[in-house]
Amino acid sequence: MTTTGDGDTIATTDTTTETAQAAQAATTNRKQPFPRGFLDTISTGWAERPESTPPERDQAASAAARRDVVSAAFPGARLVIPAGDAKVRSNDTDYPFRAHSAFAHLTGWAADAEPGAVLVFEPSGDSGHDVTLYFRERADRTTTEFYGDASIGEFWIGPRPSLDGVAADLGIATAHIDGFAPGDDDRVIDADEDLTRFVSELRLVKDEYEVAQMRLAVEVTARGFDDIVADLPRIIEHPRGERIVEGVFHSRARSDGNAEGYSTIAASGPHACYLHWTRNDGAVVPGDLILIDAGVEVDSLYTADITRTIPVSGTFTPVQRQVYEAVREAADAAFAAAVPGVRFRTVHEAAMKVIAAKVHEWGLLPVTAEEALDADTGGQHRRYMVHGTSHHLGIDVHDCAQARREMYYDGVLEAGMVFTIEPGLYFQIDDLTVPEEFRGIGVRIEDDILMTSDGPVNLSAGIPRTADDVEEWIARAGR
Repeated sequence: MTTTGDGDTIATTDTTTETAQAAQAATTNRKQPFPRGFLDTISTGWAERPESTPPERDQAASAAARRDVVSAAFPGARLVIPAGDAKVRSNDTDYPFRAHSAFAHLTGWAADAEPGAVLVFEPSGDSGHDVTLYFRERADRTTTEFYGDASIGEFWIGPRPSLDGVAADLGIATAHIDGFAPGDDDRVIDADEDLTRFVSELRLVKDEYEVAQMRLAVEVTARGFDDIVADLPRIIEHPRGERIVEGVFHSRARSDGNAEGYSTIAASGPHACYLHWTRNDGAVVPGDLILIDAGVEVDSLYTADITRTIPVSGTFTPVQRQVYEAVREAADAAFAAAVPGVRFRTVHEAAMKVIAAKVHEWGLLPVTAEEALDADTGGQHRRYMVHGTSHHLGIDVHDCAQARREMYYDGVLEAGMVFTIEPGLYFQIDDLTVPEEFRGIGVRIEDDILMTSDGPVNLSAGIPRTADDVEEWIARAGR
């Protein structure tokens, strides 16, 4: 008898074939028994696999340096960083696998990482660690795993890496996952608070490789926005044009990157007032604005996060332009405030001063702008912008999220940090506190910012931002 990786028993002798087939039929309608001829021949007739030693990938040295920092911070502790497993989408289908961000950051193994892999820091000597990457090596073609396991068999999912190949590629010792045994005293990411916090804070400042990947992610995302603008006629024509926006961007994300870094927001008309509108099932109607919040995740798993709000007809109405330019003014104020040495929260505070002043100027506040900005008794302006202005960005779209407050919101901006600036104004369709002509207008402008020793650099500045430039962008695409 032979057992497949899926747990199905396959007869290898004539006397047990009938029993095995009956067992299969009782457990699944999709499994078919393998006949004798298949079993006798499936492991033969294959060419030798070419074996080559790949050069170390670009991020291997950076990942090794990060592992040294982690090792020094936890002397004597056994640290376990799992990549995670594939997650079930429905029945026997899975979501596309993406490795845990800390695992990818510390190994350099990104879009091509193997599900179930585990990075282990084994204490060695007085304070150091021996670091080993455990994963399931590809199965020999003489084993049933090769053809009988739909989750990991190469006959099903394609070639899988070898231990030696990954060791050379990543510059790290490797071993078969069967050699990994969890221990009672292991400090495991997401279960150990100190370890989780430390590896999250380790990503606050990006190295040269990471900055280059962020630039690449922004560059590909810009192409995706250009694709959307160029395809506006087809988007408008479809009854669910928001879905077409999503699909157009997805095509660029998959062709030039790994995937989207998060679910695309394609929010047209009043949908733009819902901050995380990802249903994307509405029409894109001339005369409305459409807010598009999207980012490409490149193969290294670093992602952009950019928002543009564009007039579907190609031209802003006076009220739309008024709201749009107010948001841009807030974004520009936040950018001007983002200089090395200031607290991260200063960026948000600068944007909110403009937002409060604008909505007060338009008669929407029951108090003065100064009173609204009071940290204890104010906040009336936040009705129209409830979210924060900035978050760190990198291998996660909301990167470093487990960092301590004093390192994040109250942390000091320094060279190598990458973060968003994304103020907005949102006037819900049924908000009676605003004039009727404002209702249903939602605007957000989001850019990705690299902090340098000389000040902030807007990585996404090449994507049109001003109202005039946005109108010209649409006109140019329609020529």
